[in-house]
Amino acid sequence: MPLQNRVTPFGDIVAVAARGMFTGNRGIIHDPATRTLLNRRWSNPAWITCVCDFRGRRRAVMATRSWTELFFLDEATALAAGHRPCYYCRREDAKRFAAAWVRGNALSRITAKEIDGVLHRERLDGRDKRLHPLPCAVSELPDGAMVAERSDPASPVAADEAMPQRSPACYLIMRGRPLRWSFDGYRPADAEALDLQPMRCVLLTPPSTLRALIAGYTPALHPTTGTT
Repeated sequence: MPLQNRVTPFGDIVAVAARGMFTGNRGIIHDPATRTLLNRRWSNPAWITCVCDFRGRRRAVMATRSWTELFFLDEATALAAGHRPCYYCRREDAKRFAAAWVRGNALSRITAKEIDGVLHRERLDGRDKRLHPLPCAVSELPDGAMVAERSDPASPVAADEAMPQRSPACYLIMRGRPLRWSFDGYRPADAEALDLQPMRCVLLTPPSTLRALIAGYTPALHPTTGTT
């Protein structure tokens, strides 16, 4: 049976067989005796994204009282869930991310701790995913941004609204067009989704991370996007 350690763009942690391109963690949130999650979904505000292969090291997943290994389809998924690159195993990516964050958020400098603080406010509303209104048309979002369809498109999303019912339909934006996300990769959106409008969508990617994407940070994407 698969372990409950796969992260969706909504930040939920579920049990599926597929692993994905990246691992990462939010601290210790599992019981090693049963290899199951505790009630909490984070124990540290530093939510990071790591490479799966680092200097030949191997870990028994969720088997020790150490950080809980989580897995992501790709970096866009991790960013949407509120994670950032790890400064240890992905140092150059973390530095690129911080530099784009500084440019995009009109700052002079930033520390990892400060990024974590901003992300923690932007990714959570209690235990729920914090959602944000789109700042522009879907077609104008940068590559790597992720959005979700709203269950009630007639009611505009308020700033920092929490999603009452999570929709399974979420999309990666590539070259101004949506690709539908799944645990195994992306596929072309159906005809209706190709005409996603701001009133029908919410932004999953935290706004500060979105601005880093606009400022030039390029996340590593799953091969099903056709970018590799």
